[in-house]
Amino acid sequence: MRRDIFQAIADPTRRAIITLIALQAMTPNAIADNFNMTRQAVSKHLKILAECEMVKPEYQGREIYYSLEIQKMKEIDKWLAQFRKIWERRFNQLDDVLSNLKKQKK
Repeated sequence: MRRDIFQAIADPTRRAIITLIALQAMTPNAIADNFNMTRQAVSKHLKILAECEMVKPEYQGREIYYSLEIQKMKEIDKWLAQFRKIWERRFNQLDDVLSNLKKQKK
């Protein structure tokens, strides 16, 4: 089954993993140390993230280091940008209403 990036970020644990590896590449064991779950459970989350191409495994000897794929984060940001424009427009409208209310009180 082909997953998409939004399925990857739908789970709070996967979002937390993304946050962890955003700063530096980490092994599954190092990631598991930050959660109350087994390495196997973390590996399942990493598998989903890898299927969605959110993380990239890099082999260094016997260890696998997972790093964040920034391009996929840009896809999420691009999708959110459309909503940012709507929110900004609404906040600007709210600013106008509040300014008018202040003028009316004076």
